[in-house]
Amino acid sequence: MERFHWVQHRCRQLLAGDSGRGCYSPPDGLSTKSSPQSAGGRRRTVFARHGPHHQEHQSASKNYKSNAIRTTKYSLLTFIPMNLFQQFHRAANLYFLFLALLNWVPVVEAFQKEITMIPLLVVLAVIAIKDALEDYRRYVFDKRVNNNVARVFCGFKQTYTECCWKDVSVGDLVRLSCNDIIPADLLLLSSSDPRGVCYIETANLDGETNLKQRQVVADLPVQGEELTPENFLSRIECENPNNDLRRFRGYIEHPGGVRVGLHNSNLLLRSCTIRNTETVVGIVVYAGHETKAMMNNSGSRYKCSQLEKRLNTDVLWCVFLLVVMCLVAAVGHGLWLQNLRDPVFQVDGETSPVLAGFYVFWTMIIVLQVLIPISLYVSIEIVKLGQIYFIHNDLDLYNEQLDSQIQCRALNITEDLGRVQFLFSDKTGTLTENKMVFRRCSIFGVEYPHEENARRLQVYEAETDKVAGRSVTLQLGSSRKSLSCPSLSCNCSSVSLHTLTAESAEDKDQLPTGAQARTSVFCSRMAKEVVPDPALVQKLNWFCSSVLPLSDSSSSPSSLELTYITDFFLALSVCNSVVVSSPGHATHLVPKDQTPLRSLEEMKLMFQRFSFSPFSGLSPPQIRGSPRSFTSRLFTRGKAGTLTVSLRPNSATYKSDTDPERDLETSTLECRPDLSSIGDGEDDLQVEETEEDLRETHPDRAGEDGGALAKEADSEGDPEDELLYEAESPDEAALVHAARAYRCTLRGRSADSLLVDLPGVGSLEVQLLHILPFDSNRKRMSVVVRHPLTGQVVVYTKGADSVIMDLAGTPTGAEQVCSHIRKQTQRHLDAYAREGLRTLCIAKKVLEEEEYEVWMKRQLLAESSFENREELLLESAQRLETDLTLLGTTGIVDRLQEDVPETIEALQRAGIRVWVLTGDKQETAVNVAYACKLLRDNDQLLTANCGSKEACAALLEELQQEVQRGHCWTDWSSGGQLSSSSGTSFVLVIDGRTLDWALQEGLKSSFLETSRRCKAVICCRSTPLQKSQVVQLIRDQLGVMTLAVGDGANDVSMIQVADVGVGISGQEGMQAVMSSDFAISRFKHLRKLLLVHGRWCYSRLANMILYFIYKNVMYVNLLFWYQWFCGFSGSVMSISWVLVLFNLLFTSVPPLVYGVLDRHTAADILMERPQIYRAAQTAKVYVPSTFWITVLDAFYQSLVCFFLPYFAFADSDVGSLSFGSPINASALLIILLQQVIESNTLTWIHVLVLVLSGGSYFLFVLPFSVFCVTCSPPTNPLGVETLQMSQPLFYFLCVLTTVTALIPRLLFRALYNTFHPAAVLRSERYQSRTQCSNRSHSRTNSVPLCADNPGLETSSAS
Repeated sequence: MERFHWVQHRCRQLLAGDSGRGCYSPPDGLSTKSSPQSAGGRRRTVFARHGPHHQEHQSASKNYKSNAIRTTKYSLLTFIPMNLFQQFHRAANLYFLFLALLNWVPVVEAFQKEITMIPLLVVLAVIAIKDALEDYRRYVFDKRVNNNVARVFCGFKQTYTECCWKDVSVGDLVRLSCNDIIPADLLLLSSSDPRGVCYIETANLDGETNLKQRQVVADLPVQGEELTPENFLSRIECENPNNDLRRFRGYIEHPGGVRVGLHNSNLLLRSCTIRNTETVVGIVVYAGHETKAMMNNSGSRYKCSQLEKRLNTDVLWCVFLLVVMCLVAAVGHGLWLQNLRDPVFQVDGETSPVLAGFYVFWTMIIVLQVLIPISLYVSIEIVKLGQIYFIHNDLDLYNEQLDSQIQCRALNITEDLGRVQFLFSDKTGTLTENKMVFRRCSIFGVEYPHEENARRLQVYEAETDKVAGRSVTLQLGSSRKSLSCPSLSCNCSSVSLHTLTAESAEDKDQLPTGAQARTSVFCSRMAKEVVPDPALVQKLNWFCSSVLPLSDSSSSPSSLELTYITDFFLALSVCNSVVVSSPGHATHLVPKDQTPLRSLEEMKLMFQRFSFSPFSGLSPPQIRGSPRSFTSRLFTRGKAGTLTVSLRPNSATYKSDTDPERDLETSTLECRPDLSSIGDGEDDLQVEETEEDLRETHPDRAGEDGGALAKEADSEGDPEDELLYEAESPDEAALVHAARAYRCTLRGRSADSLLVDLPGVGSLEVQLLHILPFDSNRKRMSVVVRHPLTGQVVVYTKGADSVIMDLAGTPTGAEQVCSHIRKQTQRHLDAYAREGLRTLCIAKKVLEEEEYEVWMKRQLLAESSFENREELLLESAQRLETDLTLLGTTGIVDRLQEDVPETIEALQRAGIRVWVLTGDKQETAVNVAYACKLLRDNDQLLTANCGSKEACAALLEELQQEVQRGHCWTDWSSGGQLSSSSGTSFVLVIDGRTLDWALQEGLKSSFLETSRRCKAVICCRSTPLQKSQVVQLIRDQLGVMTLAVGDGANDVSMIQVADVGVGISGQEGMQAVMSSDFAISRFKHLRKLLLVHGRWCYSRLANMILYFIYKNVMYVNLLFWYQWFCGFSGSVMSISWVLVLFNLLFTSVPPLVYGVLDRHTAADILMERPQIYRAAQTAKVYVPSTFWITVLDAFYQSLVCFFLPYFAFADSDVGSLSFGSPINASALLIILLQQVIESNTLTWIHVLVLVLSGGSYFLFVLPFSVFCVTCSPPTNPLGVETLQMSQPLFYFLCVLTTVTALIPRLLFRALYNTFHPAAVLRSERYQSRTQCSNRSHSRTNSVPLCADNPGLETSSAS
C-alpha cells in the first residue's frame, strides 16, 4: 500500500513540474521513512552504519552483499563434487561414463573392468588439475584484493580506522587519500577541494587514463572541511545494482525531508584511483559483487566456431558408422550362433541367437568406442591454447609505444580468422588515429583556412614519419604524450597504469627540469602548437590594441562579427569537460578575486569603437537582476538596421576559385545600419571586412596589433605557465588548444565556474550554471553559463553538423544575415568533408532569466526522478537546445593510422570484402576511403541519398540493374569471390536515413542483392543499431564469415553480432575491447592476424581433425575385420591395455604437435601474397568430401594392415595375440608416417615426438610380455611380444604392410601437387591473370544511372 502511495506522489510531482531547484519535500501524510519493499524492489535504501539510524541500517542492508569478492569456483570441500558435476555436463564425459558402467555388466563385458575406467579417469584428472590451477590463481588474486587496507569510520572509536576491504559493508563511511584505490562504489559526500570536486582515474575499469571529475552531492555542508560522520543523518535511495558504468539514479533525503537528486558524477566506482585530491569521504552504496566493476567482469567470451559446427556433424556420422558396425556384428553373431553345429569350443547354448546378438551389440559399442573421437574435443582445446600462445607472443602484433600485445578473449574461434569473407570496420579511431588536430574554421560565414597551420602540420608529419621510418598515408600527422609522474598536490607518487604513447626525445627534453608533467591525454605537440590565421588574428587584435580606432572607421570589423568571433572562441573554451593542470599545480582552481588586465575605463574605451550594433535583435532585452555592464553594448546597443549582402572573393581566405573542391568562396558583408538612434544624421555606413582595407587604413597600428597576440603567445612559453588539458575526447582537446592559440585560454575549472582569458580583457570568471553532456542520441554537448561580459544566461552548444544545422533558428529581423551565414557555413562544411576533415558546429542561445528558471526546475526534477529518468533528461535537453544561433564550424584533421592503405589492399587481394560503417559525413567517409585505398580511381561510385522510402525503393532497383549491366557477380560456391567480365568495380555509398529504409523488410532483399555485387560499401551517418543490423543481414542471409572491428562504445553491438569481433584499444576507452573476441592496438595488425595466423590456425586445426578421425577409424576397423573371423563375439586380437593406451598414449601427442606447429606456408610469403588466403578458402580443407575421402583412406589402410598379416599367418597355429602383434605395430607405424606425409613442416620437435610415440609402444609391450602374467585376463600375454619381435617375419610384415598402405597416399599427394600446385604458385598465377585483365580494360567506366532521379549519383574519379 505504501508503494501505491509513493507512485501517486511521484505522478503528482511530474504533473506539477515545479520542485524548487530539484529539492522537494514529500507531501503531507507520506512518511519519509523507507518502506520494506524499497530495499528489495527496484531500488535500495542506504543508511549510515554508525549513527542514530543504526537499526534502520541493519534491517535495510541485511540482504546486501559484503565487499569481499570471490571469483573462485571451488573450495577445498566442494572441489571434487562440484568439479565432477561440471565435467559431467559435457557429453564426452557422459559417453565415457556410460561405456565404463556398461562394461561392468557381465553379459556385455568386453575388457577388464578397471581398464575401461582409465580413459575416463585420465580425462577427468587432466581437466581437474587444469581447473584447480586456474582456481588457485584466482584465489591468490582474491586474497590480495580482499586484504587491501581502507580507512573506515568506526562508531565505537569515533574515528577512522584501518580495516581490510573484505570487512567494508554498505553504509560504511570511507575516507580516501590521493592515489588510493576505491574499495567499493561510494557516494561522494565530502572533498578537501573547496569546490567540492574529486578527480579519479578509471584506467583499471575502462582503460581510460584521462582524469574524470566527480562532484560532491549538492546541498551538503560547505566543502574544504572534512565531513563529520556522526552528523550525517541523511537517507539514500538508489537503483539496484547494475552493470551500466555511465548511469546512476537515486536521491538523498536530508532530515528536513528535502530530497536531492543523485547522478553518475556523484559516484566513485570501485577499482578507480583518487587523483589530485588530498582527501575525500564517501558512503558505500554497492559493495563486493554488486559493484559496477565486478558486474562488468565477464571474463573470456565463448563462441562456437564454424569448424566445430562442421566437426559436430562429422561426429554424428561417426556415430552412424559405429551403430552400423555394431548392428552388423549383432546380426552376424546371431546368424553365426544359429548356424553353429557341434562346436569344438564352449558356447552358451541357453541364450537365444536374438538375445545374444543384442548383447553383442553393446559389447561392440565398448570394443569400438574410440571410433567416436570424443578425446578430439580435449585435443582441440589444447591445440587452440598452443595457437593462442604463439599469437600472443608474436612481436609483429606488439605495440611498443602502447606497451600492449594482442589479447585473445575468445579462446575457441582462432580458426575462424582464416575463413573471413566480410570485414566491417569503423572509421574514426579504427582506420584513423583518433588524434584530432585543429586545421581550419569558419565564423560568421567567413572561412579562415589557416594555411600556415597546414604547412606546419605537413612539416611536422614529415619529421615524425622520417623518424618512424614508415610511409606517409595522409598529409597530416599526430602523436601524443603520456607521462607518469608525481601528483604535485599529493605527497605520494601518481603512477598511471596504462602508458599510452611516447613522443620523441625532443618533446621530452622540452619539459621543465625538476618536475614532470602529469599524464596529458590528447595533448601532443602538434595538437597544441596551432598557428593562428592572420585574418582572424587581425580582427581579434581590435580587442588588444591600445590605440582605439574611431567609431566610423570603415576598416574595423562589424560589432556583430566580433560578437560572433568572441562567442565562438568562448564556446570552444567553456563547452567541454576539460581538466586543467600544469607542472606546478595538479589542478587549476578559479580564484575568488580575479583582476582583469584592463581597468573598467580601459574596457569602456575599447568597446566604444563599436558605436553601433545593427543586429541587436539577435540578443534579448536586458535581463533583470543581472550585472549590467557597459560592455553589453557590444551585444545590445542600437536598433536593428538593414543589411545588404554581397558575395565577393576574399583575398584573406582563398586566392582563387579555380578549384571548387578545395577553394571556398568567402563573403564580405556590407552593413548599412540605421544609425538614427545615435543621432548624427549621417548617411548609411558601409563596413567592408577585408585585410587589405585594414592595412591601408591603419598600416602602423595594424603592424602593432598584429604582434599583440604573438607577444602574448611568447609570454606563455614560460614552463611555469604551461597548461595541461586532460580531455575525455580528442576533439575537446583539439578545440581547447585552438582557442588558446587565439588567446582565449581556459585556465581553471571548478564545479560552478570557469576561469577564461579573453584577448585584451584578461582573466574572467565564467559562472557555470549547468552542463548537458554529450550522448550518442543527441550528438551534441551544451553548457549553460552566465556571460562574463553581458551577464546574460547563454547556452553554448557544439555537436554534429547534421544536428546543429537543424536546430539553428532565425531571429526576427535578422533573417537575411542568418540565412547568409547558414548558407556559407554549409558550403564550408561540405568542403571540409571533401578534404576528409571532421566537422563540428558551434552555436549559442541567449535565455531570459524566467525562461532559464523554468527550464532548470524541470531539469532538476528529471535528474531526481526514478522512473523514465533518461527520457525526461532527453526531453529537457531538447527543450533547451532549440532556436540556436549558428556561430561557425571547425575542421579537425584525423590522420590515418600507419599502413592502413597497405592493409586494406592486402585484405582485398585476399578476397575479403571491406565495408566501412561510420557516423561521419558522406564526403568525409569517401575522402578517407580514397586515402586508404578502399576506393580507387577506376571504381564506379554509386551514391544512395533518398528523401523517402519510395525513392529508396526505386533507387535500389536502378542500382541493382546497373550492377547487373556491369556483368558483376558473386560466386559464393568459390569462396564468395567477386568476379567481373568487364573489369568494372562498384562501390556503394549510402547515408543513414536511406540505410534505415533499406534495412526494412520490403527493401532488404534489394539492398542485399545490390551490396553483395559491390566491391565495397560505405555506410555514412549510421547509428550503432544500424551497424549491427547490417552485419547481421550479411551474416545470416549470405551465410558468410563476418568480422567487425571498432574502437568505441558505438561499435560494441556490431562487434558482438559478427562471427569474429575485434576491438582496438584506442582513444575511446576499452568498451570495444571488453566486448570483443580479439583486441589489437592498430588496424594494421589485422593483416598478419588474418593472413598469417588465421590461415595457419584454420589449416592446422582442419588437418588435425581429419588426421584424428583417420587414425581412429583406421584402428577401429582392424578390430571390426577381426570380428569376421571370431563369430562376431566381440573378441579382440590384442591385450586390452594396448587397446586403451593406443589412442590415449601412443598416438595422442603427435596430432597436438601437428596442430600447433605445422606451417603450410612461411609467414613472409603469406604477407607478400595475400592471394594465398583466398586460395585457402577455395581449397576446402575441411568439407564433407574431405571427411569421406579420409574415412575411405582409413578403410583401405585397415584392410591392408589386417589382411597382409592374415594371409601371412594362414594355415598356421599362431595365437590371437601373436597374430595381433604385427598388426598393432604396423598400424602404429602407418599412423605415424601418415602424419609425416601430411605435415608441411618437419622440425626436430616433430621428429622427437614421433620417435618417442613409436618407442613408447615398444617400451610398454616388451616389459609387459616379460613380467605380466595375469594383467590381462582371460588372455596370457607372457612371452608373446618377445617371441614375435625375435622373428624376421614380424619385421618383414611391418615393412610390407606400411609401404603397401601408404603408397596410395603418396601417389595421391604427388598427383595432387602436380595438378594443383601449391598456394604460392596459385597466388602468382592469379596475380598475373589479374594484371593482364586490368591492362585490358580502361581505368574509368562511368555510366549515368538515372538522370531524372536527383537522389541517384554516379561518379568515377579519374
